[in-house]
Amino acid sequence: MLAPNTPPAVPSPNRVPDVTLDFWLIKLMAVTMGETAADYLAVNLGLGLTVTSLIMAGVLIVALVLQFAQKRYVPWAYWLAVVLISIIGTLVTDNLVDNFGVRLQTTTIAFSVVLAATFAVWYASERTLSVHTIFTTRREIFYWLAILFTFSLGTAAGDLVAESFDMGYLATGLLFGGVIALIALAYYLIHLNAVLAFWLAYILTRPLGASFGDWLSRPPEYGGLGFGTIFTSLIFLGCIIALVLSMTLRQTAGDADEILLESD
Repeated sequence: MLAPNTPPAVPSPNRVPDVTLDFWLIKLMAVTMGETAADYLAVNLGLGLTVTSLIMAGVLIVALVLQFAQKRYVPWAYWLAVVLISIIGTLVTDNLVDNFGVRLQTTTIAFSVVLAATFAVWYASERTLSVHTIFTTRREIFYWLAILFTFSLGTAAGDLVAESFDMGYLATGLLFGGVIALIALAYYLIHLNAVLAFWLAYILTRPLGASFGDWLSRPPEYGGLGFGTIFTSLIFLGCIIALVLSMTLRQTAGDADEILLESD
């Protein structure tokens, strides 16, 4: 029971966005750009996987510090972290495969186990995996760890199907897109658990976006359209910036409306 004259506790704001169509669109673009940007930095600029990984890890740390400092969902901070962690997720898998000779089958299984362990510890600690309740620092740490491992897992799984199974990038993208569509149907038609449906779709949008990114950027002799990593990355970066700007303007307008209502 509240003490006399003690105001009721105000719920902490959620630190991640609502799951809307805009969310899925920008997430798909972010993972697509993560694939092509990682290839551009490591290959086209000639930095190599190791140097690129170290540089981008430093940039990601700065972005996450900014994100954690917000204590609420701020579009530019959140999506900057997503784009950078998407690049790092790609680089982690590429380093394991190219620099350390770990097979894609092994990385896919390993990241599946690590992600499952992350979810298990998260649930044991918080009793929920819902992205609608990320309002403490501990939950946000679990959230970003899960995001990192979904990106690394998605990269490994996408490359495994496209390259090791020799399906090609377009067919792989269509395959994962079809699986996501089945998850959506299961959610709407047979009421698949919302949290499970979200995380399954979140994992699978990574290989979906990465496969289409490779298909757009790779030369025709490697099964792509030959647009190149620079052009492909810039196109998706422009779309991401436009969507983030739109989200920011809508959020600002919503905050202004709340202030007016409170003043009334």
